[in-house]
Amino acid sequence: MYARIVNLFKGILSLFIRDMERNNPEALLEVEKENLREQIARFNQGLASHAGLAERLMGQVRKLESEEREVRAKTTALLRAGTREAAAQYALRLQTVQRELEENRRQLEQAEETYHNLVKARDVAVNSARAKIDALKGAIADVKMQTAMAEMHEMASGMVSEIGSSGDTLNRLHEMVEEERTQAAGRARVAKDSVDMTDIHLKEAEMDALADQALADFAAREGIAIEPSANASAPGQRTMGSEGQ
Repeated sequence: MYARIVNLFKGILSLFIRDMERNNPEALLEVEKENLREQIARFNQGLASHAGLAERLMGQVRKLESEEREVRAKTTALLRAGTREAAAQYALRLQTVQRELEENRRQLEQAEETYHNLVKARDVAVNSARAKIDALKGAIADVKMQTAMAEMHEMASGMVSEIGSSGDTLNRLHEMVEEERTQAAGRARVAKDSVDMTDIHLKEAEMDALADQALADFAAREGIAIEPSANASAPGQRTMGSEGQ
């Protein structure tokens, strides 16, 4: 039971960390860059140790080469001097030095080859890691740009939908206003047609006649001769015609 609970918490923690990594790719990339720098530093330390070994072998080879020349010279001199026993001892020492020199040269060659291979492997690994980091930087930037463009397109789509819905509302409002305006115009026309204009016209004629009479009275009092108006003559003519009949 305890193991199952531990596994459950591990799974939840793994999902949480994965979600954080997905939401923060730049931070994860920075961590990987720091890890790469640390790995390069450790690798360089090991490479320096190997280079130190190669340097020690190189010094040993130079020392044995010098000893070989010295022992060879002494062996030659003793042999020419006729001191065979001493010359034999130096000859035996020369063989030992030559074997050690050959072995050290072989080890030095292997160490140098290994050193160059390690340097090459380091450079290839570092260049590959840097290329991946640069590619990830570009990918992250592209993801950001694509995400921003997607958000803009979604925003634009939402705006189009909202504008379309607003347009439908405006169209309905326009239809309602037009319907109300038409109904109001119809009511006004019906009200206008229902008004009796006969009394209004009679009242208007009465007011005109009273005004003409007042003007005639004023002219008579003042002794001013005025021409009869068209409205006054027309009724007079109609009265004479009617009297003649």
